[in-house]
Amino acid sequence: MPQAIKRILLLTSEFPPQPGGIGNHAWHLARSFAAAGKQVVVISDQRSADGEEERLFDAEQDFKIIRIKRRKPMALAYLNRIRKARQAIKHADALLLSGKFSLWLGAGLSFNFKGKKIGVLHGSELQLPKAWQRQLTRYSLKRLDERIAVSHYTRSLVKGIGNRHVHVIPNGFALPEINSKSSRLTPAMPLRLITVGNLTQRKGQHNIIKALPLLEKHFAGVSYHMLGLPTEKKALQALGERLGVADRLHFHGRVSETDKIKQLQAAHIFMMLSENTADGDVEGFGIAILEANALGLPGIGSRGCGIEDAIAHGVSGLLVDAQNPEQVLEQVQKIMAAYPQFSQGAQAWAQNFSWEKIIPQYLKILEA
Repeated sequence: MPQAIKRILLLTSEFPPQPGGIGNHAWHLARSFAAAGKQVVVISDQRSADGEEERLFDAEQDFKIIRIKRRKPMALAYLNRIRKARQAIKHADALLLSGKFSLWLGAGLSFNFKGKKIGVLHGSELQLPKAWQRQLTRYSLKRLDERIAVSHYTRSLVKGIGNRHVHVIPNGFALPEINSKSSRLTPAMPLRLITVGNLTQRKGQHNIIKALPLLEKHFAGVSYHMLGLPTEKKALQALGERLGVADRLHFHGRVSETDKIKQLQAAHIFMMLSENTADGDVEGFGIAILEANALGLPGIGSRGCGIEDAIAHGVSGLLVDAQNPEQVLEQVQKIMAAYPQFSQGAQAWAQNFSWEKIIPQYLKILEA
């Protein structure tokens, strides 16, 4: 019989308390494995300048976290990450990899590691712009024992090893004390739209802004609220000014979980009109949509990416062509015309993605 896996080394490209979907996913995996009796060690970057945020966060966790300080040249940080990983893997039964560099590092570590090697695929690591990067990723995937994609769309991007060798396990979510068995009544107008996520091309905030002039004609006083790192805030502000809707835009920046929930509860529809970028950045799933669904917010999201797995079209929300303002308006009108039904559908749909239901699927693969 195979030896039971007790010690897991998790290499991830990002980790809380700094924001990011990959990091949030990795954190829930780590704490769920620890709750299941596994000994977990996480290796990830320190992304704050002085490391104080990470120090305080790490002290509250039930597992060990090794932080790699970013420094220039970045090669020094990469070498330090390799050194720390080589030391930690000596005491692991399984290696779990999340993020581009983690996959590459895992391939190198695999030659002297006899334990189980599992990669989690989010999407962007499979669409890298340079040929050598894509080849290295394919080679790294072949070195693994198991591969887990977070959506069917992400699995469709895997090249060179065959989709039959890739499991699909969707992202899970967890928010404290948010669920109500009754759906929300249609909130008072005017219409409030909201997006949670880094302000970037991939997240698609610009696509909602482009639809606002049309939405404004049908929903007087419509407002659009953006929560997340203000990476491309200036460009989005400029776009709003060109389209004459700058007064409809509200930039909240990075907020606490409590404030995020308050903002979601005040909104009508969660918008995620993501798009694939020229450098290979893609939306692998869209967990923020499910967090909003759990609060009773229906979602409107893009076709042609992992969001198709996160929205039950016609039940928890609707899918659209992200660059078609007329279609965006049409779907907003459909949701607002049947808001209680969509709100109830959103809450019911979200329950399928609680970590209590997701983590047993990981444990099954881990222990297979």
